[in-house]
Amino acid sequence: MWLSNSSVGRKVVMSVTGIALVLFLTFHMAMNLVALISAEGYNMVCEFLGANWYALVATAGLGVLFVIHIIYAFWLTMQNRKARGNERYAVVDKPKNVEWASQNMLVLGIIVIVGLGLHLVNFWSKMMLPEVMHKMGMHVDVLTQAYAADGVYHIQNTFSNPVFVVLYLIWLAALWFHLTHGFWSSMQSLGWNNKVWIDRWKCISNIFSTIVVIGFALVVIVFYAKSLMCGAAC
Repeated sequence: MWLSNSSVGRKVVMSVTGIALVLFLTFHMAMNLVALISAEGYNMVCEFLGANWYALVATAGLGVLFVIHIIYAFWLTMQNRKARGNERYAVVDKPKNVEWASQNMLVLGIIVIVGLGLHLVNFWSKMMLPEVMHKMGMHVDVLTQAYAADGVYHIQNTFSNPVFVVLYLIWLAALWFHLTHGFWSSMQSLGWNNKVWIDRWKCISNIFSTIVVIGFALVVIVFYAKSLMCGAAC
């Protein structure tokens, strides 16, 4: 099959899954910003999503896209290393016009995966998972069930801890580098790489990635600042 047997096909799969994940990140960032405006509004969004069928289908779909993206990322990396052979061990200067992010996409991707795991533990496992377990008739702690749709509570609880704040900011920094290269590279793989548009895509990629990452970081920083003010007032 062309999408798996050829290098170009694998890059297309990487690009399509990557763009889909970027769209989800954009939605998730916009959703998180609601928490800065209205705690009640954010919790309403959390309750609307919850463990409803459409949220579960979307979550499963995202999981599949993410797994495919990771598999193809490792596949292409191994393919490139095999193609270079012994040349990869040679000490050479950094090629001109090659971004740092481009040379370190695998490492950045691993940091993003680890950060996602942390995010799932801090939020998904305390919000959607308890609701799913409850619907399946499994035992769920009463307090855990009561706070399952209280997204603001979990944000406050997580980002009042400076360790999590630092870890999330490191994760977001890695995500920024990953997105700035991955976004325009996806467009290039899909054929939109003429001399005029490739520079435009790079510019759009930097701006878009910065907006997304700043949106996430604002939530982290603002809620941490609130916890400090609350602690000082108490």
